[in-house]
Amino acid sequence: MSKHISVLLNETIDGLDVKPNGTYVDLTLGRGGHSKEILKKLDNGLLVAFDKDETAINESRQNLHGFEGNFTLILDDFRNFKKHLNQMGIDEVDGLMADLGVSSPQFDDPSRGFSYKEDARLDMRMDTRQKLSAYEVINTYSLNDLTRIFREYGEDKYSYQIANKIVKMREISPIETTTQLVDIIKASKPQKELMKKGHPAKQIFQAIRIEVNDELGALKDALTDALKSLKIGGRAAFITFHSLEDRLVKNAFNEVSKVEGTRHNVFSLPTEDDLPNYRLVNNKVIIPSEKEMEENPRSKSAKLRIIERVK
Repeated sequence: MSKHISVLLNETIDGLDVKPNGTYVDLTLGRGGHSKEILKKLDNGLLVAFDKDETAINESRQNLHGFEGNFTLILDDFRNFKKHLNQMGIDEVDGLMADLGVSSPQFDDPSRGFSYKEDARLDMRMDTRQKLSAYEVINTYSLNDLTRIFREYGEDKYSYQIANKIVKMREISPIETTTQLVDIIKASKPQKELMKKGHPAKQIFQAIRIEVNDELGALKDALTDALKSLKIGGRAAFITFHSLEDRLVKNAFNEVSKVEGTRHNVFSLPTEDDLPNYRLVNNKVIIPSEKEMEENPRSKSAKLRIIERVK
């Protein structure tokens, strides 16, 4: 079993303020690190956890051994969590969390095709049952679509050049492996760019992964339902790993927690009706400590935002 270190673990659990008899949702089970800490705080409470990666579900079941009776694991995309809760007769929850990073075992298993450091078939599917993979994206998407994805999801300034090179190379033969793609990316960038810190393929691989798994679409759906699902006093905690995700979470939280002026004149204080239904638990985003970043370099880009329903 690959080692996975849960990011911002204590900060997330403390932020959720777990009630022993509460109902909690982990939208991104992974290897069960956050779920296990929630379960340790439950008496008669319930945890419902989701993952669309079957390997993650199976490995977590072993990791959560001893807490049977307090949790239910569901194999599905977290964007569908509300439907499953409704089927279980759960209308509201005391807490909900998501760790939006790709889990280390997914990165570290070369056969999954997530890593630009390992040679593997282009894949990147979190749900191996789905048809769309990185191979289809790279070999069938148009020049315009590839450029758009690389620009929007990867924020790479050489998006057009890379997309153009991919289209030309695949006319000769299909691009099948991560190494082939890395070589194309490197060949599309000027030498001065290749000399910079960080892997030259990182942003493009991120972009393809987001497209393959519709990560931003799923997050938008889940955020809307997550906020609606909270009981009064309930909290939602989201850990993001890149600016696109963080912006979505930040905007969704601000939209429901900020007062955009009042309906009254500027000299009056807002009334109870004017006050928002939610409040930010942390006005300043929470990032990992120096110690955590040193022990787990993959945590460096993590940001945690927490919100509470107050009425």
